[in-house]
Amino acid sequence: MAKVVVVNNITLDGVMQAPARPDEDTRGGFTHGGWGIPYGDSVMLNEMGKRMAQEGALLLGRRTYENFFSVWPKRTDNPYTERLNKSQKYVVSNTLKEPLPWVNSTLLHGDVPAAVTKLKSELNGNLAILGSGELVHSLILHNLIDEYLLSIYPLVLGSGRRLFPEGVSVALRLVESITTTKGVIIATYQPA
Repeated sequence: MAKVVVVNNITLDGVMQAPARPDEDTRGGFTHGGWGIPYGDSVMLNEMGKRMAQEGALLLGRRTYENFFSVWPKRTDNPYTERLNKSQKYVVSNTLKEPLPWVNSTLLHGDVPAAVTKLKSELNGNLAILGSGELVHSLILHNLIDEYLLSIYPLVLGSGRRLFPEGVSVALRLVESITTTKGVIIATYQPA
């Protein structure tokens, strides 16, 4: 049985929007894009590399899938591109049509919680969700998240889309943590 693992970068105030680039996601007039870049270091690279090496597939929302596809297949200066290209990618969307442009991509549409429940029962390893805030929100509401791998940045932005939806209570227990040289806490949580 597969485990759904949310892998996300968040600020201390829970913002997950656009950590990688200024133009990554400007919805709602968000002007802080690229906030995660100054915090990269060898500890983070090593820890994320270990997680990327684990067996499993990706589960992505449409916006994240399109964003990743616009960047990662063209990059050759990192250890992630090959892994992302080879990974099976399940994409949740009601607007995309098959065939999807990125190799090893399968479209999921309709009842998303039911589709994810089915995937969990059919697959082994992890179903890693990167970004994909709306997808994460829908799966939180249906208790389908098994683990959160959160890189928590020592930064408060005060605005932006957050990992946990307003009004939802989620009790978690810390399983493991490591701190980078730049103060980012990479923490693994599971539902309590």
